[in-house]
Amino acid sequence: MGMTMSQKILAAAAGLDKVEAGQLIEADLNLVLGNDITSPVAIHEMDKLNKKTVFDKDKIALVMDHFIPNKDIKSAEHCKCVREFACRHEITNYFDVGQMGIEHALLPEQGLTVAGDVIIGADSHTCTYGALGAFSTGVGSTDMAAGMATGKAWFKVPSALKFNLVAKPSRWVSGKDVILHIIGMIGVDGALYKSMEFAGEGVANLSMDDRFTIANMAIEAGGKNGIFPVDEKAIAYMEAHSKRPYKIYEADADAPYDAEYTIDLSELKPTIAFPHLPENTKTIDEITEDVVIDQAVIGSCTNGRIDDLRCAAEILKGRKVKKGVRCIVIPATQQIYLQAMEEGLLKIFIEAGAVVSTPTCGPCLGGYMGILAAGERCISTTNRNFVGRMGHVDSEVYLASPAVAAASAVTGKISAPNELGL
Repeated sequence: MGMTMSQKILAAAAGLDKVEAGQLIEADLNLVLGNDITSPVAIHEMDKLNKKTVFDKDKIALVMDHFIPNKDIKSAEHCKCVREFACRHEITNYFDVGQMGIEHALLPEQGLTVAGDVIIGADSHTCTYGALGAFSTGVGSTDMAAGMATGKAWFKVPSALKFNLVAKPSRWVSGKDVILHIIGMIGVDGALYKSMEFAGEGVANLSMDDRFTIANMAIEAGGKNGIFPVDEKAIAYMEAHSKRPYKIYEADADAPYDAEYTIDLSELKPTIAFPHLPENTKTIDEITEDVVIDQAVIGSCTNGRIDDLRCAAEILKGRKVKKGVRCIVIPATQQIYLQAMEEGLLKIFIEAGAVVSTPTCGPCLGGYMGILAAGERCISTTNRNFVGRMGHVDSEVYLASPAVAAASAVTGKISAPNELGL
C-alpha cells in the first residue's frame, strides 16, 4: 500500500521510508509560528525549560496580527512580551506594526512556506500553507514552545480523504464557495484528524488565492491539514515569493483514503454558511426569505488577499453601501494594502461608503474593529460563525465569499452579484 501526499512529507521529516495512518512519529520542523495571542503562553512555557535558546532563529515566525495596533493595555502587554522575546533570541521573522499582516497571508507572501515543509503554528488556521504542498497544522501553545526549543514535534500520522475536483467554476464562484460546499457536505467533524487532499484536473482552474482559502478552512471540517498538489501555478507562486528550495511530493497511485469525493466545480453556486456552524450551508437560491444584515466584513486570513479585494471592488464600483450597513474592508497584509491602493481599489471602497482597516484579525474573533451588538447580523468572509464569535452571543454571523459579501453590503440583505445585474 502506498502513501498519501501528507504521509510522504511526514515520513521524510521523520527520517523514515514509510509511515502509516495512526503511527506516532517525531518529525523535524521547517517553521514554527505564533501570534500575539498564542506566543506569550508558549514563551512562558519555554521559560520553564532547561533549554534557554531557540533551535533556529530563522525558522520561527512571530506575527503580531490579532490586536495590532494594540487595542488595550492587555494586548499591549502581550505584544511587549513577544517583542522582548524576539529581540532576546534575535528572531529573524518577527513582524510588528508597519511590517505585519494577517499571519496566514503574510508567511507565504514572505516566502517562508514552500512545498514539502512541515510547519506547526499556534493558530488553528495554520493549515493554510497546504495550498503550496506543505504539511502544516495548528497546535497548542505548549507544542509551539517545544517546537521553538527543539525544532521537532510529535504527530500521529493522519489518514486521508481525497477530493477530486473537476471542471471549472462559474463566474462569482470562488474557493470560499468550494470549501463551504464541502463542509456543508461532510460536516464540521467530517474530516476529524484527517488530511484533506485535493486532486483532479479542476485544481488547475483554481487560483492560488482560491487554494489558500480552501486549505485555510480544512480545520472547519475537523481536518488535521488540507493539501494541494504542486502544479505550475504553485511553482510560479513560490518562485516569485521565496528563495528557499522546495520539494514536491505526490501521492502514490495506490495511496489509501478513508473516502473519496468528486466535486464538479461547474455545478457549484454561491454558498453561505448560516449561524452557528460552518456546516449550516445554503446556496444563494435556497434562501427563500430576505436575510437583512447590519455589517459586512471583507478580509481575514481566509479572504483578504488581492483577488478577494479585486472581486469586492468590481461589485462596489459605482455603487453605494446601503444606508444602515457598515462595510469593513481589511487587506490581509501591508503589501496587499499597497497593491490595492495602487490599483485604485481603496478609492472604490471609500467612495462606496466602506472603511478600510490596517491588516488585522480583529473582527474575525470578536476582538475589535467590528464587534456586533445583540441582535445584529454580519455577513463575513471570515472562517467561523460560532455563537458569539464576532461579539454578543445574540448576534449572528453568515460566512460567504467576497462577491456575496460585497453584493450584500449594497442591497442590505444576503445577495448574489447577479441581483445587481452583474
